[in-house]
Amino acid sequence: MSVRSFLDVPGGAALTEDRWARLAWSQVAEPETVSVRTWVDRFGASGALSRLLTGELAPDGRYDQRIAGLDVSGSRRSLERLRVRVVVPGDEEWPVGLDQLDTPPLCLYVRGAVDLGAVEGSVAVVGSRAATSYGLHVAAELGEGLVGRGVTVVSGAAFGIDAAAHRGALAGGGPTVAVLARGLDRAYPQAHEGLLRAVAKEGAVVSELPLGWAPYRQRFIARNRIIAAMTVGTVVVEAGLRSGSLNTARTARDLHRHVAAVPGPVTSVQSAGCHQLVRESGATLVTDTAEVLDLMGRLSLDAVGPARAPETAESQLDPVARTVWSAVPVREGAGLARMQLLTAMDSTTLLAVLGQLSVLGLVVRDGDRWRKAPVTGQTRRPGG
Repeated sequence: MSVRSFLDVPGGAALTEDRWARLAWSQVAEPETVSVRTWVDRFGASGALSRLLTGELAPDGRYDQRIAGLDVSGSRRSLERLRVRVVVPGDEEWPVGLDQLDTPPLCLYVRGAVDLGAVEGSVAVVGSRAATSYGLHVAAELGEGLVGRGVTVVSGAAFGIDAAAHRGALAGGGPTVAVLARGLDRAYPQAHEGLLRAVAKEGAVVSELPLGWAPYRQRFIARNRIIAAMTVGTVVVEAGLRSGSLNTARTARDLHRHVAAVPGPVTSVQSAGCHQLVRESGATLVTDTAEVLDLMGRLSLDAVGPARAPETAESQLDPVARTVWSAVPVREGAGLARMQLLTAMDSTTLLAVLGQLSVLGLVVRDGDRWRKAPVTGQTRRPGG
């Protein structure tokens, strides 16, 4: 059987023929099949498909059943009906980061309003399906915070952290991209049909698997490499020691992308994988959007300074004034003689410092005695 009988495209453009040959290959071979990548690189998608159909590439017949079921024309009609487009290497929409993978996808099936080529600088937010309320809160905050700063959020639409990141991004106005481990004809998980519809409206839903293909464990692992490769970095919010999100982080690290992890309670098994990433893999510890962008964002524009405690009147005192203030009693005031005993300072210096502390609102003078000022809801700053 000839290649042309399968492709059923008007003669002419090589790119068009390559597109549908890649679609055919995606229906024949599993993701990350090294031999197929080698054949396509050597002969081109259409040329390799022709050799496959003549039995030259796989004489053992292992693809015979899938070849017999090929219906590229029918697939194209289904894709058009579902408003799913096929994106291939060379398209402006193709995420160039995928080309760094050892076995990049043969093509991508995409449904949604966002052009994948326009999500440069996107960040992956991933984590455990069995997330805690803490993890869900952090993921949603990161999703909303990142899109608020113009960064697209990419995740896998799974229960738990993935869904929270998508929902946070949608709450912030999107866009967000969901990468699935099954064909785009059905939502996965099915309970997220509404979520994926919203994602497609504001962003995009993506898969390398043809319509009708179901999710298997190995396909989830293959899916994770796409999430890692099409983003500038991966943030793991919560992950157990066997979480699939750690696979995404490892791929990101191997591709020299940024990897970050959100810390959790040391007693939480749901954060054990995050702590392992920081301890053993050199992942950067992050706690909020600003720290994620400091690591993964635009150089200088998204940088943040080191975290500092809020300034208080006490924090700005010099060592002498701090010594006097720390010695002033809280309830029972102390006279000058008592303060000299507590501080070992001469009376002139002591009176000057107590006067300064009074102006700052840190001490109160009652007659000839001083005590600390009551703590109020607002913190006064020196000179404020």
